[in-house]
Amino acid sequence: MQMPMVTLVGRTNVGKSTLFNRLVGKKKSITEDISGVTRDRIVDKVEWQKDTFLLVDTGGLDISNKEVMNTEVKGQVEKALMETDLILFVVDGKEGVNPYDQDIANEIRKYNKPIIVVANKLDSFKMTDSVYDFYQLGFDDLAMISAEQSKGLGDLLDKIVSFIDFSSYETIEDETRIAIIGKPNAGKSSLVNHLLNEERMIVTDIAGTTRDAVDSYWSYNDNNYVLIDTAGLRRKARVKENVEYYANQRTFDAVDSSEICLFLIDANVGVTEQDAKIAGYAHNNKKAIIIAVNKWDLVEKNTNTMSELEKDIRTTLSFAPYAPIVFISVLENQRIDRLLDLIEIVSNNYHTRIKTGLLNTILKDAIMLNPPPQDKGKRLKIYYISQVGTAPPKFMLSINDRDLIHFSYTRYLENQIRQNYPLVGVPFSFVFKQRGQ
Repeated sequence: MQMPMVTLVGRTNVGKSTLFNRLVGKKKSITEDISGVTRDRIVDKVEWQKDTFLLVDTGGLDISNKEVMNTEVKGQVEKALMETDLILFVVDGKEGVNPYDQDIANEIRKYNKPIIVVANKLDSFKMTDSVYDFYQLGFDDLAMISAEQSKGLGDLLDKIVSFIDFSSYETIEDETRIAIIGKPNAGKSSLVNHLLNEERMIVTDIAGTTRDAVDSYWSYNDNNYVLIDTAGLRRKARVKENVEYYANQRTFDAVDSSEICLFLIDANVGVTEQDAKIAGYAHNNKKAIIIAVNKWDLVEKNTNTMSELEKDIRTTLSFAPYAPIVFISVLENQRIDRLLDLIEIVSNNYHTRIKTGLLNTILKDAIMLNPPPQDKGKRLKIYYISQVGTAPPKFMLSINDRDLIHFSYTRYLENQIRQNYPLVGVPFSFVFKQRGQ
C-alpha cells in the first residue's frame, strides 16, 4: 500500500483503541474496560492538513505472557512494526511508568523506527514528575493527550506528520470495499490471509477469534480493494458480552461501508438462518453479493452433492438469485482463481452503465412479449427507460400512472434486463416517474 503507516503499541488498557477511534473519526475499534479486546491489527486512514496516512491499532502487548492468543497478538504487533514508518508508544499518563512499559520500550527499540511516547489519560497537561518519568524509557519525543476528552490530539497529529516524508508516497484512490461476512469459523480470516499472502489475521479453531471488523488493503490485476474481515454474526441469544454485541454491530457497519459482500458458508454446516439474516441485510442495502462455499475439500461427495447444496442455498437465500455461487477451499487453494475472477466481474457490474438506446430496445421487446397489466380498464403505459445511477445500478421508468405498477411486472422487466445484459452478483432497483410530475 503506497501510503505511510503509523502504528499504535502499548500494554493493555492504556487507551490505544480510544485514541485510534478519535484519530480516524469513527468508532471502528472496540473499546472496553477489560484487557485483550483488540487482537488483530485494525487499520484505517487519517487525514490531517491535506496529508493522509494509515493508522494501525494493535493488541495490548504482554512480553512475558506465553499463552497462545497472546503469542498470536504479539506476532501481529511484530508484523505491524516491521511495516510501519512511525511508532506511537501509548502509555498511561495517570499511572506513570509501569514495569511492562519498560519491557515494551526495550522490544520496540529493536525495530529502529522513530518513536513518539504518547502519555494518555491526562486531564491537564502539567508536567508533573510522573509525566517526566516517561523520559526514563529512553525516547526523546513525548506527547501528552486525553483521547477520551479529545485533548492534545491536534498537537499529536502535527507531531506525527512532521516525522513523515509524504513526497515519497502515492495515495491510492478508487478502492472497492469488500466485506467478508458469514458465521464464526467459516474461514473468513483464513481467506483474507490467503489473498494477502501473509498471516494478516489471527486464525485459531476458537469461534469468535476475530472481534473487530478489520480492513486490509489489497491490489489485484491493477485494481485496488479493501478487504474487511468481520466477526462471525452470532444469534442474539448467544450474545452475552458487550464485546460480542459490538462485534455483531461492526459486522453490520462493515456491510454498510462496503460495495461487495463476499458471503462465506461453511460447507460442513450448510446455509443457516443466521446466514440468511446477514445476507438479507446486504441484499436490502443493495450490496453486490458473492456466495463462496468454503471447506469444500472436507465434504464427502457424490454425484449430486454440489447441486443439492446449491439448491438448498438458492432456496434459503431466494431473495438474491443474482448472487453467483463458487465452491472453494482456502486451505487447498481450490477455485480461488475463480473467486478472484468473480470479484472483478461483480465489481465491474456494480459500476456498469447501460446505454439508453439498448435499454429501450430491451423494454420494447419485453412489452411486445408480455404487455403491461391493466386495472379497471386502464392499462399501464411505459414510455421509456434510462439508467439514473450506478453502484448499485438504478433505472428510471417513465409511466402514465404509478398506481398501475405491480411488483410482478417490475420483476419481469428485471429478468428481461438480466437476460440481455447479465449483471452477475448485482442487485438493482427501479424508480418511477409519472408523466406530468
